[in-house]
Amino acid sequence: MHALLPDPGTIGVTAIDKRPVDGAVKIGPYGVYADVQADRKHHGGLDKALYAYAQEDATYWESELARDVPPGFFGENLRTEGIDVNSARVGEVWRIGDTVRVEVTMPRTPCQTFARRMGADERGWVRRFSDARRLGPYLKVRKSGRVRAGDEIVVESVPEGAPTILDIYRAP
Repeated sequence: MHALLPDPGTIGVTAIDKRPVDGAVKIGPYGVYADVQADRKHHGGLDKALYAYAQEDATYWESELARDVPPGFFGENLRTEGIDVNSARVGEVWRIGDTVRVEVTMPRTPCQTFARRMGADERGWVRRFSDARRLGPYLKVRKSGRVRAGDEIVVESVPEGAPTILDIYRAP
């Protein structure tokens, strides 16, 4: 998390402002060490400890929005590359770097905090993001450790017959 931002939502602040960091960061049961989840009921907790978003999807939005979408801008803790995060199956296990293991739990559901982050120029953002079906998954931490930018993500196991995050997504 870069900074808590004032937000007119029920909590009064948001921790959506994520930024890349240099070096290794510790990942524990509640996500990135020293990160903040201002509203753990909706945007955190054990089953939503991390949020992954694909560079390929960010590139799509850069074209659509005619603006940069740097890592962390959508509130993600992990910006992936070369892995189809939207086809991830619930229960799928990923290894990140040498030690961290995470489990795909659910899709992100875009919310009004996210819409406010995008600004008034992006009216209808929640519906637009939802309709594009480039959501990214929430992840539960199964094994703690350290990760750094550029660490390889390897899909270690995929539960047979499990739904993808897009299969279970219910638009707001």
